[in-house]
Formats: sequence, C-alpha cells, structure tokens
Amino acid sequence: MSDQGSQPDQPDHSVDKAARNLDAYRARYAERTAGMTASEIRALFAVASRPEVVSLAGGMPNLAALPLDSLATEVARLVSEDGQVALQYGSAHGVPELREQICEVMALEGISAHPDDVVVTAGSQMGLDMVTRIFCDPGDVILAEGPSYVGALGSFGAYQAEVVHVAMDEDGLQPEALRQAIADLVRQDKRIKFLYTIPNFHNPGGITLAVNRRAEVLEICRQADILVVEDNPYGLLGFDGKPYPALRSMDPDNVVYLGSFSKTFASGLRVGWVLAPLAIREKLVLTAESATLCPPTLNQMIVSRYLSTHDWQGQIKIFQEQYRERRDAMMSALEQHMPAGCTWTKPEGGFFVWLTVPEGVDTKAMLPRAVTQRVAYVSGTGFYRDGFGSRQMRLSYCYPTPERIREGVRRLANTLSEETELVRTFGTVPPRSVPGPQAPSPDTA
Repeated sequence: MSDQGSQPDQPDHSVDKAARNLDAYRARYAERTAGMTASEIRALFAVASRPEVVSLAGGMPNLAALPLDSLATEVARLVSEDGQVALQYGSAHGVPELREQICEVMALEGISAHPDDVVVTAGSQMGLDMVTRIFCDPGDVILAEGPSYVGALGSFGAYQAEVVHVAMDEDGLQPEALRQAIADLVRQDKRIKFLYTIPNFHNPGGITLAVNRRAEVLEICRQADILVVEDNPYGLLGFDGKPYPALRSMDPDNVVYLGSFSKTFASGLRVGWVLAPLAIREKLVLTAESATLCPPTLNQMIVSRYLSTHDWQGQIKIFQEQYRERRDAMMSALEQHMPAGCTWTKPEGGFFVWLTVPEGVDTKAMLPRAVTQRVAYVSGTGFYRDGFGSRQMRLSYCYPTPERIREGVRRLANTLSEETELVRTFGTVPPRSVPGPQAPSPDTA
C-alpha cells in the first residue's frame, strides 16, 4: 500500500525496462564484442574481498613496504614545482626522462635499448592490447602457453583471435610442443601472428622458462617467421636476486617486450611500456594516440621522480624478501595440509602457485564450497581458451600475510579433502553458484 494506505502500490517496471533496453542494444554491438568475456577473477572479486575470506585469488602486489611518507612529500613537491607540466597533456610516446630511466631498468635483464624505442603505456595491459590490435585480424592465431594470463586471453578474444595453447612442463614452454603446434597450424593454412609468453615466474603457472630453452624457442619462432611477445612484469622479482636474461636481450629484432611498474612500484599508477623493433614503434604510437591521446603525464612523472629520488633497486630487494617469505609460508602449508593426489609448482619468484587436484574434483564447481569455508582461489578454467583447467587452480601469495596464507591453505585443504570424499562416494559433485553479490570491479590479475 501507499504511505496514506488508500492506493495499492504500483509495480516497479524499472528492472523489466532495463532488461528490454539491454536487449535492444544487443543487435547494435560490433561482432567483435562477442569475444569479450568477464574474467573469473572479476566475477570473484566481490566475494574474495570480504574481510572474513582469506583471498588466495587476486594478484595484488603488497605495497606496505613502500616509503609512503617520503613518496607523499615528493608527489606534493612535484605538483608544486612542475604542476603545469604534470597536469597537462603529453606525448603519446611518453615522458622523455621516464623513457631514459626505463632503459636503465631493462638493462638489469641484459636489454640494450634506446629511449626512442620505448613507448610508455597506461599499464602493460594497454601495451598488450595495442600489440594485438596492430597485428590481429579476426581468425588469426596467437600461440600462448597453456595455461596463460587471463588478461591476455581477454585482449585476444576482444580482437577475435584464435588462441592455441602450447604445453609447459617444470622448465616452461616445451620447444617440441611449439614446433608441433606450428606445423599443425601451417597444415591447416592458419595465420600465426605471434607467440605470447611470460618466460619469468609465469602467471598463473609460477614456472620459469629454462635458460637452455630460450634460444631454442626464439629460433623456432624466427624460422617460422613468427613474432615473439614477451610479457615480463615479474622478471625483477626472483628470489635469488639474479634476473634471468630477457628474450628481448637475445633477439632484439623479433621480440616485442612488455614491461610494467605495477609489480615493482605501484600498480595503481598504471604505468607500463612497450619496447619494440623500430618498424613497429610508429604503429604503436599511432595506436596509443587513437586510444588515449597520451598516457597520464602526472603518473609518469611520479614514477620518474621515484626512480630519481629513491633507492628503487633496494626497494625491489625488499619486495623480493617480502614475497620469498610469503612463498615459503605457502609451500610449507601446502606440504603440511594438502590431501594426497595434489601437486603444485614451486616458484622461484613472482606471485603465483599452480595447484593440480585429484582426479574427479572440479575446481570451478568447488569454489562456492570453498568460499563458504572462507577461502578463495581462481579456478584453472579461466586461464585456458580450450576448456582445460578444471583440475587446476591458481593460488596467490603476494598480498596476504604469512599467517593468513597458512590459514587460507588449511581451509582450502579441508575443503579439498571433503570434496575428494564426496567425489569418491557420489561421483561428480553438483556445482553451486558463488554466494554474494557479483559487483563489477577491476581485474587484479
């Protein structure tokens, strides 16, 4: 009834109207939007962010070790002294001083580069999107490790590229599997545009491409006239302190390198870069101009000021120790609690562990039950385009404290033990929807 009690309430048609409006727009969308899908990480975010849930899901860096007070002082000084530049439009190519500093950062991994060859982007995800946009027509093939970074799969799908996964083992991408995949696609008259790879501390696999395989992978791609796109956000976060040689350092003419400050400084600033062969660079700049006009000048200058006023290499060592401690906590907890039949990778750096569960357990179907036990992970299916991954999950150790990691693994192991027993007794366990609201949120992979 109404407030006065004299008139019956009128039905609210706003939801029905919104649904009709969505249906009306469906016919107007470009065909390429059919390949756009929300990542499983974004769908999980609202649940995993609850304080009572130990989230082993997202890939958020732990920024507690940053010198926030001195950074605040430097940012205030930057705006006070150079605000008219920092708050103004800039070049699509990026701030010159920052491009010089990026070359110094890449030199730690053996890369020799000129600042003119660096194109600054609003995060390396933008760089990946630009590269895909430049090279891929609908139906073109991209080779990628199986599993592969969920954000990359999203970009590839948005441009209607076909992803063909190449198997990995404990030493990374398998050269023979790469050869076979290329040969099969050539026989099918498919156009292979590039190999996308995360050679160091892989997301989600936690695996590193063995040094003795790197030259072989590059040679296979060169012989097949296939470009290599090297995504390397974790390269400086190895736990032994010595970076692996970048693929770009071994083959500058056939490798496009994607870099980022999200893992080694501040992910919220969204500053990354692309280092590309000269012939590609101008296309990248034009693509950046059409997408954003320019990357945020203020954010670039904040990164540049940080690199010039702080011991950034010392800060990376702090991050290395921080993540090593968390990795060790996860390794010991997995050894202590996981039921028989589980296996996992043992990362030498980066953020992630790839866990394989016993036969018959479906990690996507199990996730709602894990959330009721107040622990979250990412099902392996989100890291494949071909239906695989139902027996795998990605665990992240970068953000929770060691104590929370140990408790989260204990809860997960209990859930897995119950799930394994249910499968043994009844066969496949019926799935349930993830409880709670599915609010949209940025993908923190």
